[in-house]
Amino acid sequence: MNRSRLAKSYKSILPFFLSLIISLPTFSQVTAPPAPSGTAAPSSTGAQGTSQSGPRGNTTGNTGTGNTQSGPGGQQGANQQGGAQQGNQQSGNQQGNDGQGGDKGKNAANQNGQNGEGGDQSKINKSTSTTLTPEQQQKEAFRQKIYGYSIFADKNLAPIPDLQIVTPTTYVVGPGDEMKIYLYNYAESTFEVVVNKDGFISIPRVGNVMVAGRTIEEIRKILIDKFSKFVPGMIGTGGETARTKLMVTLGDVRSVKVFVTGEVINPGTYTVSSLSSAFNALYQAGGPNEIGSFREVRVVRQGKVVSRIDIYDYLVNGKIDGDIRVQENDNIVVGYYLKRAEVAGMVKRPGIYELKPEEKLGDVLRYSGGFNDKAYRARIKIQRITSKERKILDVAESQYDTFEMATGDSINVETVLDRYENIVTIEGAVMRPGEYSLDNSPSLKVLIENAQGMREDAFVGRINVLRTREDLTIQTIPINYTDVLNGVTPDLILTRLDQIIVPSRFEMAETAYVSVEGEVNNKKIGENDGKFPYTTDMTLEDVLVQAGGLKESAYTSEVEVVRRKRNSIAGAANAQISEVYKFNVNRDLSMNAKATNFVLFPFDQVIVRKSPNYVEQQTVFVEGEVLVTGPYTIINKNDKISDVIKRAGGLTELAYPEGATLLRRTVVKNLDEAVDYEQVQQTEKSIKQGTLTGDLPNVKEEKIGIVLKNILKNPGSFEDLVVQEGDIIRIPKRLETVQVAGSVLYPTTVKYGKGMNFTDYISQSGGFTVQSLRKSSYIKYPNGNIDRTRRFLFFNVYPKVQPGSEIFVPTRAAPVLNPQQTIATATGLLGSVMSLILAVLAFRSIN
Repeated sequence: MNRSRLAKSYKSILPFFLSLIISLPTFSQVTAPPAPSGTAAPSSTGAQGTSQSGPRGNTTGNTGTGNTQSGPGGQQGANQQGGAQQGNQQSGNQQGNDGQGGDKGKNAANQNGQNGEGGDQSKINKSTSTTLTPEQQQKEAFRQKIYGYSIFADKNLAPIPDLQIVTPTTYVVGPGDEMKIYLYNYAESTFEVVVNKDGFISIPRVGNVMVAGRTIEEIRKILIDKFSKFVPGMIGTGGETARTKLMVTLGDVRSVKVFVTGEVINPGTYTVSSLSSAFNALYQAGGPNEIGSFREVRVVRQGKVVSRIDIYDYLVNGKIDGDIRVQENDNIVVGYYLKRAEVAGMVKRPGIYELKPEEKLGDVLRYSGGFNDKAYRARIKIQRITSKERKILDVAESQYDTFEMATGDSINVETVLDRYENIVTIEGAVMRPGEYSLDNSPSLKVLIENAQGMREDAFVGRINVLRTREDLTIQTIPINYTDVLNGVTPDLILTRLDQIIVPSRFEMAETAYVSVEGEVNNKKIGENDGKFPYTTDMTLEDVLVQAGGLKESAYTSEVEVVRRKRNSIAGAANAQISEVYKFNVNRDLSMNAKATNFVLFPFDQVIVRKSPNYVEQQTVFVEGEVLVTGPYTIINKNDKISDVIKRAGGLTELAYPEGATLLRRTVVKNLDEAVDYEQVQQTEKSIKQGTLTGDLPNVKEEKIGIVLKNILKNPGSFEDLVVQEGDIIRIPKRLETVQVAGSVLYPTTVKYGKGMNFTDYISQSGGFTVQSLRKSSYIKYPNGNIDRTRRFLFFNVYPKVQPGSEIFVPTRAAPVLNPQQTIATATGLLGSVMSLILAVLAFRSIN
């Protein structure tokens, strides 16, 4: 019993000791603990070169300047210059070990000091100058038209594969790759090894294992065979699976140099990650140039073509079968294009497309995304360049998939015609007017049924059908639709572009109305001009209600209705042309039993006149030197200026009655122009209220000179004018100056002085000028009156000057010559000219 228990205990602890022994190799192979992101991890000696390892993307390299970080794989090649330090930060132009970072950079051809790249991917092959010459701009614009170029021009795409991926089982291992070997389940251990230059990895107790040129899956199988010799449970027995599992993953991966040659933007040598594909390298080279092929990209390895890439397969179908992983010294070759065509017009993606020899016109249209919604699909025009000249081809829709394309073809897809092939139109008195399909409405009867029939006001006796003939002339076909319904006339068969017009009875009749004029509250002044729509059995009371009732000023005893005479005697001089009906309408719009419910006819005219004994309040305004200024209501129709001044309390001591004026403003209506009644009413209201300011074109302003001193001395005399509504009486203060203007030496304002006459004020203004027209001088008095200079024999009699006057001296105009004076002047000038000419000729003959 004790022996059996001891044996079981030994079997249970044996795997633990075996795993312990395996996991204690040399110190150089012990895995260092992960370093925090962005900090240095403990250094360890790898199989090749010196490196520091840590989590992928956070391992700090031990060479190179700056705080750079390396990702998987540490650094290799200790004596290389221009290594690209890569990681979460960027550093360029460094000297040190060639470290691989979080995203794997590239070495550009013929450069000492490579561009550092970080997790954001720096833009590659970036031009040092953003300014392009006109030739470069033209070339770049042409490249943008090439289908597929934009994917290589977009530098926001990542040109380097993401290293944070599951280890591909088909990855071919080579020198410089870091491998991580894990044993787990029954026995556990971890190994980190780097493939040396000879292609071997060295594992304690296992020895050297050749892994270069083999895939991850092949290496896993070899290691299982190696470890199974001393690790229990590596190979399953008795139908059971292996109890100890082995997994091989990649750490840092190596860099490989590839060549990108041919017709690319930037041909040269590029250092890329061993996980990169041929497409990644082609992207770093900028892609094919303007004459490069997008359909035939070859990957040449050791002198043999190992893969061909069709970039269109990736752009159109999203797959790229020939995109293999590159290996050391691979050459990606881009040749010339063989056949290319340009598509323009109504397609979804116009541009230049490359074709394979066997592809047809239909393939080009599919690459361009197909037709737009408004494209003309029935026929396409193709311009072709022959060996001598240009040639145009018309391709029908049925030939798209079989038409052979030639390089340089230019395809133009036009827009569809703006016309309909099966349209008919119905308008007028139908329920649903509009456009209809000729296929579903082949005849007039069917079309009207599809339009849900005619309206009640339809005039079915004559329907007009406007038909467009082949020569585009219009033919009118009248139809009696009643006969069509009754079978008397056959149904009309419609043709394309037929236009059916169903007239309405209302449109064929004149719009009837009743007009209301005079003293009503709502005459609808403006567009309708007091006109109200006529309705059947409309009465006088009805139209007065619509007009808003009677105004207070209405003369209700005689409301007239004027009616057209429709049966007057033609040709008679005294023929009656209208009839007048008079009614006595109460304020509540009621009438006596005999006159009530008087039915109106169309176009009747209702006139409500203003009551003869109704007068609204009228106001005049007094301004200036009176005791109480302001508005005063006219009491009697014959109120005069003296009456208003008396009501205003008389003049003040500072009043100057000689300068008093009467301002009268009236609205002038031009019969030749359209009248804005609302504006006229507003202007008249402003005049009545005395609030009108500024000059208005339709307002006539008269300044009437009055002799207020005589009016107040003799009230009611002929000088005492009758005031009107809106008049303004202005009495100024005592004036003490005289203004002199016109043709004087110094126009100015002079202080008034008693005893000074007209010439005295002229003298104080400098006197007359040479051009002064003295006999026409005049004076304007403060009350607006004008007085002129008179002649007595040879003397000028100048007017009397009063305070506040304005003296004006006109300027003498140039004299106008009569015909005799004109002839005499011209003759004298001609004689002078001839004398001068003779003198010149005589002088020349003497010399």
